[in-house]
Amino acid sequence: MGENNCDIFESFSEFLFWDIDRTQLDPERNSQFIVKRVLEYGLFDDWQLLVQLYGLKRLTNEAKQIRSLDRKSMFFVAAIADVKPEEFRCYTTNQSIPQHWNF
Repeated sequence: MGENNCDIFESFSEFLFWDIDRTQLDPERNSQFIVKRVLEYGLFDDWQLLVQLYGLKRLTNEAKQIRSLDRKSMFFVAAIADVKPEEFRCYTTNQSIPQHWNF
């Protein structure tokens, strides 16, 4: 990752990574974690930074591999990237303990 990407990474909303030391995150090694956090909790500006950081194709591929992505985020990425929801791992993998809330 170049320095430009590190600047982008530092520009994400502070609340996205409130529970960890964001300086320890590696944008390459922790890409699925970063994608999941931004998709589920980020603002639109965070989404734009994510696309700038990874590109839509890589972002979509990372999102497809996430085991537990909320349905709203999954369908958003599927619509933006023009892919089928069935291609997402979270679409085909059911949680063993269902969530209590269905938003």
